[in-house]
Amino acid sequence: MAETAIIAAELRNRLIAEPEVILEDRDLMKALIAANERAMGTNIVDLRGIAMQRLEARLDRLEDTHRSVIAAAYENLAGTNQIHRAVLRMLEPVDFTAFIRDLGGEVAQILRVDRVRLVLESRQPDDPDSLAPLGDILHVAEPGFVDRYMAIGRGGPARQVVLRQARFDEGSIYGAAGEWIRSEAALRVDLGAGRLPAMLALGSEDPHQFRPNHGTDLLAFFGGVFERAMRRWLA
Repeated sequence: MAETAIIAAELRNRLIAEPEVILEDRDLMKALIAANERAMGTNIVDLRGIAMQRLEARLDRLEDTHRSVIAAAYENLAGTNQIHRAVLRMLEPVDFTAFIRDLGGEVAQILRVDRVRLVLESRQPDDPDSLAPLGDILHVAEPGFVDRYMAIGRGGPARQVVLRQARFDEGSIYGAAGEWIRSEAALRVDLGAGRLPAMLALGSEDPHQFRPNHGTDLLAFFGGVFERAMRRWLA
């Protein structure tokens, strides 16, 4: 009993000296409030305890919001850095063939996509010999294809960037890889006056990488840089 009293006295003295130890421990505060309510009995309503519970619930919501805002800001910063690195890599090649090939190589790796396709509309039939070096990246289609493709599964006015989840097949613009593409970002590309429109398609095996409710500002910026680079090469 004497030893217990000594320990209790030491603990009591410490708590008196450092009361913030109790105030900063949420579980301990809950236990003290519960003990106080039990001591008062069931005929007394503790308005202070109710107010504290409400404040605690509000604090929990604020903490959740705070974590969500931080996570969103971090994700946005990481996405911005990713797009910047992809743009810098896209501007490095000194010839057109390397520029196109890099889209399906290091640029695709930086963007973490599994397939990149550049769709060009043309009124002329394909020339297999001239397109052979770019066959993995380039897809030639008939006039009007880009508008029809970007309108698949959605209505309303045309958009510069379309994000969607879908299942493709070997007959899609992704070729044999279409079997495992589950989401894509389609970027409309304006090649300038007198030229037919084009499209840059980014395909991913991850069905959640490109979703309709995701933001498109960074991809629109990337598409704008690609668009201007293509105009210079075509000039």
